[in-house]
Amino acid sequence: MMIKQNRRDFIKLSAASLATGICLSPLSLLSAKPLPADKSRLFTKVIPATGEKLPAIGMGSWMTFNVGQDQGARQNCQQILRAFFNGGGTLIDSSPMYGSSEEVIGYCLEQLNRQNKHFSATKVWTPFQSSGVRQIHDSQQLWGVDKIDLMQVHNLLSWEKHLESLEQLKQEGQIKYIGITTSHGRRHEQMEKIMQTRELDFIQLTYNVLDREAESRLLPLAREKGIAVIANRPFQRKALFHRVQGKTLPASAQAIDCHHWAQYFLKFIISHPDISCAIPATSQVAHMQENMAALRGAMPDEKFRAKMLNDIQGI
Repeated sequence: MMIKQNRRDFIKLSAASLATGICLSPLSLLSAKPLPADKSRLFTKVIPATGEKLPAIGMGSWMTFNVGQDQGARQNCQQILRAFFNGGGTLIDSSPMYGSSEEVIGYCLEQLNRQNKHFSATKVWTPFQSSGVRQIHDSQQLWGVDKIDLMQVHNLLSWEKHLESLEQLKQEGQIKYIGITTSHGRRHEQMEKIMQTRELDFIQLTYNVLDREAESRLLPLAREKGIAVIANRPFQRKALFHRVQGKTLPASAQAIDCHHWAQYFLKFIISHPDISCAIPATSQVAHMQENMAALRGAMPDEKFRAKMLNDIQGI
């Protein structure tokens, strides 16, 4: 007899890790060595709500894709998106708050002939429920899609009313996943209450090697509830790079196949078993290529992550 599991049952059984391909098992957590990986294989995570696999590095678009009608800048965005897809990425995160970013993303997808699979993640950002519904339909048109993969309530603005709309649109098949976001370490208590009382597919919050407040309550709760987690501000914008300016990577970085600080920072994030995807943003193709390289190679285990923290704090 086949036993049907709901998503909460599934996530409790697989709480040791949401990773596929590289499993953060209890045995691996006892090891001081990095977790081995096939370098040709992408590091993916499982979305608890459906079991869908998601590459663990996505792309943010705040500022970087807000280029308006500047054709040279749009061409650069197109090349960045091409490098993102070539590196195995799918999740693209945006918002109406980000100026022309959604329009530019739609333009770039069209220029690339929509040949690459993408995961559209955007947000509703308005105080009013009625204008929120219009904003969601506008996003569909700007992206050039019939269905948004993930619609999030941006920074919890009017979240109660917007979640009503998102739940309805999800039932109607216009949205696949719904979620809420925060950033800069704000509104964690409010987010926790919403996670406890509403059925969400995703949350988005700030998490990086120095901003780790989410580890105490929100990440364990997301694991318990079967909610995927997107990590924003993976580099503290550019603050982490300023911190390590002029510093060489620790020699141990070779063990986790890191050749740039960006990969070091990203692997710390995505190796956390409760983080589903990190969304760095960049306006440089070379930096996008460096970011996406973090999807391959060995990943740090718990003890290695502790060493990484110690190394960064010592700088």
